[in-house]
Amino acid sequence: MEIVTARGPAEVTLDATVNPAFLLVLTHGSNGGVDAADLLAVRAVALGLGGAVARVLQPFRAAGRRAPGTPARQDEDWLQVIKVLRDRFGEVPLIQGGRSNGARVACRTARAAGARGVLALAFPLRPPGRPDRSRAGELREAGVEVLVVNGDRDPFGIPDAADATEVTVLPGERHDLNRNPVAVGAAVEPWLRRWAAG
Repeated sequence: MEIVTARGPAEVTLDATVNPAFLLVLTHGSNGGVDAADLLAVRAVALGLGGAVARVLQPFRAAGRRAPGTPARQDEDWLQVIKVLRDRFGEVPLIQGGRSNGARVACRTARAAGARGVLALAFPLRPPGRPDRSRAGELREAGVEVLVVNGDRDPFGIPDAADATEVTVLPGERHDLNRNPVAVGAAVEPWLRRWAAG
């Protein structure tokens, strides 16, 4: 489906079930798409738990751009997409997440979106070589439970355990988290299962 935002249309790939246990909305990194291996692994787990999954190609990527624009504008567009999805699915628990830049968006907008939790895949703690520019505050200020899944070889760094509700570090993985997608799904499954049970 297509959802129009202030900066153009977002493309949403939706896997819906009848009476879903929760709605998981996922998005990509700044140079990626919704078919990244880690996003697909999480999608499979969520569907197996009875959730509905929406993978959002944000307007800047749908238009062929690599730069997401300012955080404020990106967040505004994201919240417009979330509103349409919430209207469609009603009061089921909303979990939002993404990889890299998408994880940052999910954290920054969690409260405004009314999310119950955030899944942050490959959270880019800092630009490579810039330890002075930490983005840990975005994790801490999400206002909801945050699960971080990062690789131990991520050049963007690994958040500290104190920065999120839970931080899982996968051995041998870099920022793309595509070496062992099954391990990504396994790391996320217990956390998503709690929402399905609730």
